[in-house]
Amino acid sequence: MKLYYTLTLLLLTTLGFSQNTLSGTVVDEKNKPVVGANVFIDGTYDGASTDEKGNFSFTTDAKENQILVVSYLAFETLKAPIDVANCKDKTFKLKESVNTLDAVVVTAGTFSAGEKSRVSVLKPLDIVTTAGSAGNIIAALQTLPGTQTVGEDGRLFVRGGEADETQTFVDGIRVAQPYGASTNNLPTRGRFSPFLFSGISFSTGGYSAEYGEALSSVLLLNTQDEADQNKTDISLMTVGLGFSNTQKWKKSSLSVNTAYIDLAPYQVAIPQNVDWNRPYQSLSGETVYRYNFNNGIFKMYAAFDAARFDLNQEDINQTEKVRVNLRNNNFYLNTSYRGNFSGNWQLFGGLSYGYGQNKIDIDANRVNNAEHASHMKLKLTKKLSDRVKLNFGADYFITQFDEDFNTTSRNGYDADIAAIYTEADIFFSKNFAAKVGVRASNNNYIQENSISPRASIAYKVSKNSQFSFAYGNFEQAPKQDYLKYSNDFTTEKAAHYILNYQYVKKNRTLRTEVYLKEYSDLVKYTDDNVDYNTKFNNNGTGFAKGLDVFWRDGNSIKNLEYWISYSYIDTERNYKNYTAEVTPSFVSKHSLSLVTKYWISDWKSQIGFTHQFNSGRPYNNPNESVFMNGKTKTYNSLSFNWAYLLSQQKILYFSVSNIMGTQNVFGYQYANTPNTSNIYERKEIAPTADRFFFVGFFWTISDNKKDNQLKNL
Repeated sequence: MKLYYTLTLLLLTTLGFSQNTLSGTVVDEKNKPVVGANVFIDGTYDGASTDEKGNFSFTTDAKENQILVVSYLAFETLKAPIDVANCKDKTFKLKESVNTLDAVVVTAGTFSAGEKSRVSVLKPLDIVTTAGSAGNIIAALQTLPGTQTVGEDGRLFVRGGEADETQTFVDGIRVAQPYGASTNNLPTRGRFSPFLFSGISFSTGGYSAEYGEALSSVLLLNTQDEADQNKTDISLMTVGLGFSNTQKWKKSSLSVNTAYIDLAPYQVAIPQNVDWNRPYQSLSGETVYRYNFNNGIFKMYAAFDAARFDLNQEDINQTEKVRVNLRNNNFYLNTSYRGNFSGNWQLFGGLSYGYGQNKIDIDANRVNNAEHASHMKLKLTKKLSDRVKLNFGADYFITQFDEDFNTTSRNGYDADIAAIYTEADIFFSKNFAAKVGVRASNNNYIQENSISPRASIAYKVSKNSQFSFAYGNFEQAPKQDYLKYSNDFTTEKAAHYILNYQYVKKNRTLRTEVYLKEYSDLVKYTDDNVDYNTKFNNNGTGFAKGLDVFWRDGNSIKNLEYWISYSYIDTERNYKNYTAEVTPSFVSKHSLSLVTKYWISDWKSQIGFTHQFNSGRPYNNPNESVFMNGKTKTYNSLSFNWAYLLSQQKILYFSVSNIMGTQNVFGYQYANTPNTSNIYERKEIAPTADRFFFVGFFWTISDNKKDNQLKNL
């Protein structure tokens, strides 16, 4: 028995001597102790937590070289090689994780709205609840800073750039024809319904190297990744009918949306300042199919639009009105796949095809044109670490355009653009990040190669505020109106410089941004009108600089959300047939928008007001010796909407634009020749109607019996 106790004591003593004690301190990058960090040897249960001074100590049976793991929420996990016997009183420093919700985000030049956005300036799709937008995404975006209200056109004009300088992408794939049919001084609408999109990113400049062929800005629309439930939406409106349906299965879903618009009944009830022979009429539809694989998602988006109208337009140079009869057909198909693979790789591939056809009768003349546009895209993303992500990919754009006039003359072009790009997202810390990239492209039609470097940085100065800076070179082929007559061009160019400050706290957002754009190689010509005889060159220049301010508050007053946008711009261009570098006719130096949305529980109603103010726009008066010396009066428009919940899923909606009936003027058309008094007579370019009234009934039928269309109104 005595021998047994002796052997047991000897064994315990031996085991005690075989264990090692590890100790140390865990601190952050500022050498402050990290309390409660988990410290252990990889592959064992041996470990401890740090105390209030960041210290730890524990014993282990492990020997020789091991991996010590130190982890704590909001910090990157540290895996440090150690010699067990000598790991005493060591200091281990943790780096703040760059994946936390309050980490810095590069925001210069970009407004984000969406369920996947880390920093949303706007809520998902709530920009289309804006009074006066009438469900038009483009009209709602015109309440944001950096945009211009060009009421006679209806498209996006951004920071001194024309509308064709903004490109639209759906799920990362370009849309060649994003707007509906129109004619001179008759505003168009965006083709896309808000029902099928879960996120919007509107970049007013300095955007990623992933996107090209846009001199001023890009608009990114993202369709929903998956449907939440089966539902049907029915819309009965004073201007038409709408229907949408979503079906959801285990791994896939299908959403369909269609609308019929006819302004004829509305025109009878409320006459417009348009001499219609056949008011605007359209049939349109969209569909999204989604299939979720284990490691990826496939999407197919398709949209069609068939529209027509027939009207008589006044022209000061014609004794009789000019009849314009237009028929437009449009189709767009977009397919994409995004998936994750081993080794932190992600693949994105997509293909789009767009077809746009116009048949236009102008009095006795007929113009027919058709555009076929395709985009193929491949993008690879490799996450090298938590701090570095590398993107690289390629684009291929194909455009075929043909136009004939009275079947006697034909114009058109075939252009292919190939591009490659690479870009790195680098997080130096939780508070400091950068995005650096370069894009290279070749346009075979104008036979030009180009390289466009781009870079953005962001620094978080406090928990709720940060600064961002963006720089980039951007290029774009001249627009279709020129390319159809000649390929003797170079790409038009712009350099962007943007400094941004953003503050976000408790449903309040403040953004201020100053920017400078320098234009070069803009298209110029000397003729009054562009045709096949026009001599073009790329000697045009210009600049745009200004200040944009955005304030949104959804916290100060219960049930009230509002935002205020202000833009100041100083811009001049010497392009087209301009005789000097002057401010273009579509630019207002000062723009101000106030958007409000208020929920009244007792009335079961959401009401909204939108007020837009723009200072006068320049125009050229041939009766004066100074080019573009005229200035229109200021633009004012106050709009109102009211959504009343008849029940949880039934909404009665009313809106009216320009409720004060302000007589706005967009510009003037002058006679080509003076009258007998040697005066050039003019005609106002004014809105098609002083006000626009809209009444609709919207009914949702869904599985949860709660969803409604309030967010889309």
